[in-house]
Amino acid sequence: MRFQKITFQNTAGHDLSGRIDFPLIGKPKAYVLFAHCFTCSKNLKSVDNISHAFTQKGMAVLRFDFTGLGQSKGDFADTNFTSNLSDLKEAYDFLEKNFEAPQVLVGHSLGGAAVLHIASQLPAVNAVATVGAPSSPMHVSHLLASGKVELEEKGEAEVNIGGRPFRMKKQFLDDLQENTKNGVIKNLNKALLVMHSPQDSTVGIESAQEIFVEAKHPKSFVSLDGADHLLMKEADAQYVGSVVAGWASRYITESQAEVAPEGEVWASVGEKGYTTEITAGRHHLIADEPPSVGGDDLGPTPYGYLLSGLGACTAMTLRMYADFKKIPLEEVKVKLTHDKIHKMDGENSESAKGKIDQIKRMVSLKGDLTPEQRKRLIEIADRCPVHKTLEGKPEILTEEVD
Repeated sequence: MRFQKITFQNTAGHDLSGRIDFPLIGKPKAYVLFAHCFTCSKNLKSVDNISHAFTQKGMAVLRFDFTGLGQSKGDFADTNFTSNLSDLKEAYDFLEKNFEAPQVLVGHSLGGAAVLHIASQLPAVNAVATVGAPSSPMHVSHLLASGKVELEEKGEAEVNIGGRPFRMKKQFLDDLQENTKNGVIKNLNKALLVMHSPQDSTVGIESAQEIFVEAKHPKSFVSLDGADHLLMKEADAQYVGSVVAGWASRYITESQAEVAPEGEVWASVGEKGYTTEITAGRHHLIADEPPSVGGDDLGPTPYGYLLSGLGACTAMTLRMYADFKKIPLEEVKVKLTHDKIHKMDGENSESAKGKIDQIKRMVSLKGDLTPEQRKRLIEIADRCPVHKTLEGKPEILTEEVD
């Protein structure tokens, strides 16, 4: 995944820090604007996973820190729900001016309430997705319980949210109350996806029900059974990302996205771990390593792809040959394994002079075939192009490029 760090100003003149995650190559099909949860930042791991799912679908994602959070300037104590909406509008305008207006809004927790409130003001937006969102921004007030009395009496207090201290002002509560109004969801006029966990102890599942009931069609609901509010389990965040990205694909007007030329493959790994994005033409894939060697097992290993290529080529070659020769071949199954074996069979490890790669290919043929036809098909398996490439010891040239 490619990314670009960006900075834009809010209406108060503060610099807000963001990043745009892009597909591995080419122009994005569409842009997505993401709003994170209350007191969170753009770098939350669950946001990473959701963003990756969109880039795998060929879309770019802008995520940013609201005023006073993460790497954005300004004083968090001076912010409120209204300022969050303003920050979202500035992020939308930044994309529209410098790239392309976003067609999809995604909001997590209070960010979900924010995208519901701002979506109708953003003409390019076609689809809105909320994850663990309250039906009303006023729901957040219970998080301020540790300092609520002091807020009311003194107008300012330090409150503990998620184990972290934040300086808050009473105007935040007043603004939440002001923005708790009816009709926002009913008048959304955008496709809506509501995702929520029944086990969410921060924002109860009843909020999802209220949002869904009030919204007009087209609307969808997906239960995140077993997930926590912050989607701390990687599998939960990845599931959210893949579902939202797949759902949103139905509602975007695709730009003329660039794709890798036929026969050209791109691969990219980030600064941590082994999870690797692969683009082959219009197809987006993931390679990884198993946990036993430090990977996350999110996709086949490089050798898994090597065997897959040989297996697929073998099956296709036999299908083509059978069709051409009018052989009644009903089905081909190919099983492959890869091992390192000693050069001299029978020698022990101390005396063996290194190891060689050995690929075993087991071919199952189904159909009313004669012994001669079966024998010929097995012979043809060795003629598949990938087989010939591997046996031909291809020349591989490596050079550095920008």
